[in-house]
Amino acid sequence: MPDHTGASVGGRMTSNHYDIVVVGGGPAGYAAALAAAGYNLNVALVEKDRLGGTCLHRGCIPAKELLETAAVNRAVKGARDFGVISGDSTLDMTISQERKQSVVDRLFKGVQQLVSSKNIWLYDGEAQMTGDRTIAVQTKEGDDISLSAEHVILATGSKPRELPGFPIDGDLIIGSDQVLELTQLPAHAAIIGGGAIGCEFASMLTDLGTQVTILESAERLIPGADPDIAKSLQRAFKKRGIRTITNATLGGQTLLDTGVTVHLSDGTDIDVEKVIVSVGRTALSEGLGLENTTVEVDSEGCVVVDQYCRATASGVYAVGDLIATPQLAHVGFAEAMLAVQNIRDEKASSINYERTAWAIYCHPEVAYAGLTETQAHEAGLEIVVSKHRFIGNARAAIHGENEGMVKVIAERRIDGKAGRILGVHLIGPWVTEQLSQGYMAINWELEIDQISKFIQPHPTFSEVFGEAVLELAGRTLHG
Repeated sequence: MPDHTGASVGGRMTSNHYDIVVVGGGPAGYAAALAAAGYNLNVALVEKDRLGGTCLHRGCIPAKELLETAAVNRAVKGARDFGVISGDSTLDMTISQERKQSVVDRLFKGVQQLVSSKNIWLYDGEAQMTGDRTIAVQTKEGDDISLSAEHVILATGSKPRELPGFPIDGDLIIGSDQVLELTQLPAHAAIIGGGAIGCEFASMLTDLGTQVTILESAERLIPGADPDIAKSLQRAFKKRGIRTITNATLGGQTLLDTGVTVHLSDGTDIDVEKVIVSVGRTALSEGLGLENTTVEVDSEGCVVVDQYCRATASGVYAVGDLIATPQLAHVGFAEAMLAVQNIRDEKASSINYERTAWAIYCHPEVAYAGLTETQAHEAGLEIVVSKHRFIGNARAAIHGENEGMVKVIAERRIDGKAGRILGVHLIGPWVTEQLSQGYMAINWELEIDQISKFIQPHPTFSEVFGEAVLELAGRTLHG
C-alpha cells in the first residue's frame, strides 16, 4: 500500500500537498477517498486506528454478525417445530467471537486492498488541523508530517455518548464496545436506551439466553419510528420475554459484588449482572484542532455544514457522524460522494434526510423511510394510510415468522384518492431487505397508481407491501 510517511525519517518534518486530504478512514472517510481517487485526484487519507472505522470494527458489522449467531441459535431451538429433532444445543461464545472477528478481518483486508489499488496515500497516525487546509500528522512511527490540500474532508466519526451517573467501567457497566466482545453472557442485563442499537442488543442477548430489561426515557421504543411500528415491536419483545420500561427516569445505581442495582426515580429497583449503556453517539470533533481553523462547531460538537456538506471554512467539508445528520453508514457514503461531486463542480443534488432508509436488525426487524403518520399530520398534509399484516402471508407462514406489518402512508389527492407515497414503515421478517421498493417509491415521488402496478412474485414477503399499495389504489385482493 502506498505510504507517504516513508518520505519522513528520524522524526523530521516533511511537507506534502494534495488535491484532497481526508481525515478519518471510516465509511464516510474511505468512501470520500475512493470517490476522489475515481476522478484521478491526488488523495491522502489519514487514519489513526484502522480503516473501516467504528462501523466495521466496533459497530454495524460485528453487531450484525452476532445477531446472526443469535438467529441461528433461535432457529436451532425452534427446529422441533419443523420436525427436526436433535439433542440439546450448546452455545460457545468463544467460537462465535472467533467467527465474528474472521468476518471483520476479511472485510478489513478488502477495504485495505481497495484503498491501495486506488493509489491513495495512507497516513497511519493522528491528525491535527493547523489551519483551514493544513494538517499536522504524527505517525505511529514518531514522524511529524505536514499536509496541505486544495480541499479537506473531515470524517472523524463519533464516539459513544456518556451517561451521567453510569460511568462505563468495562465490567459491570459496559458500552457497545464491550457488548460486542462478550464471551461470557450475563444471566440478567439492563439496557439503558431503547433506540436502534439498544433494541438490537436486547434482541441478540435474549436469543442467546440473557434476561433483558430495556429502560427508555421516551414514551416508546425507537422514538424515530412510526408509533404503530414501535408499539408492534414492544408487543413482540414482550412475547419474547423482554421487559420494556418506557418513560423511565434514572435515579442512579449501586454497584454490588454480584452486579448492579439500577434505581428508577419512581422507586423501582432493578437487579442485574450488567448494565449496558446505549444512549447514542456524539460527534468526535474534540482534539481535532478545529480551534486553529474557521470551521464552526455547534453546541453538540458537530461541524456545521450547508446542504452540500461544506463547512464554514473555504475548501473544507465534513461528512458522516461528524455532522448533525442521521448517524448511518449509508448516509456517510452518500455525503462523501456529495462532497466530492461538489468539489468537482458537478451538479449534485443535496440529500433529503427525511427520506433516509433506516434498518434495524432486531427480531422482528424494523425498516422505514419517509414521513411517519405523526410527521405527516404535523406538516399539515392530508393523508391516507394502509396497513397489512404478515399473518396472512404465505412465505411468512412457511418461514414461521408471521409477526409484524407493512404500513404505507400516501398523500390524499383533491379527488380523495391516494396519491404520492410519503412513508413506508415495516416490522417483520427480513423487512430490512424489503424496504428498497418503498424507499425508491418515496424518493422518486411515485404515485400509488404507478407502484400498485408492480407485480410482486409469489410467495414472497414483499407481497404484503403489494397488498398495502393495492388497497390504497382501491384494488386489494386479500384485504
